[in-house]
Amino acid sequence: MADQLPALPDNTWSRVLCVVAHPDDMEYGASAAVATWTGRGVEVAYLLLTGGEAGMAEDPSVIRPLRAKEQQAACDTVGVTSLTILEHPDGMLVPGLDLRRDIAREIRRFRPDAVVTANFQVEAYGGLNQADHRAAGISVVDAVRDADNPWVFRELAETEGLAKWHTTALLVVGDERPTHALVVDQTAVDASVASLRCHAAYLQHVTGHPDPGEMIPGFLRQGGEQSGSEYAVTFRVFDLGGLGSGAD
Repeated sequence: MADQLPALPDNTWSRVLCVVAHPDDMEYGASAAVATWTGRGVEVAYLLLTGGEAGMAEDPSVIRPLRAKEQQAACDTVGVTSLTILEHPDGMLVPGLDLRRDIAREIRRFRPDAVVTANFQVEAYGGLNQADHRAAGISVVDAVRDADNPWVFRELAETEGLAKWHTTALLVVGDERPTHALVVDQTAVDASVASLRCHAAYLQHVTGHPDPGEMIPGFLRQGGEQSGSEYAVTFRVFDLGGLGSGAD
């Protein structure tokens, strides 16, 4: 039997920032970790880089506010205290300086112990990963360093009053090479299912989308198998300095 994944060393965290490309990106299992964190008093914020307005057939001017409303409901379901949705165009996210600056700004503003993003490999989830996912992830990698460097994006400090901030860990959820697991209970699993169901209009748009009540527990059971538990969320963890022993 393969070695079990070690537990995520998150006991001292007080704030976690989740940075993803679209509404619903956190809801495919990762929100079970969010519910677990908020359940023990950790403050969690979401930063969405686009409004997901290109993800449905209707006009983007109609879809963007609809998806924002559904995402807010999903955030409320798992205890997220802050939701920020940027104006970058859905489907055309560019991993350049503007995007890095926007992410670094939110890191400096929120001052998280850890930043979470989603799998940004070219091949992911059984196929070719979506372009915005790839752009988002690599931009997050760069932005956590930018946020900690006073000589990068100086205007954040000089004009906006946002001093540099050191994040101790970067977590990639959905990575096929996880290093750590966060065990979650049935309450967190149920909250994760409910959070995905908040995206009702989007799910209705996706032909043949599996029932969240079957899909999400299935994902989390796979994590449980890797951690010796019933359910878990797995992450590839990068220690940015200060996380402690056992991280990649």
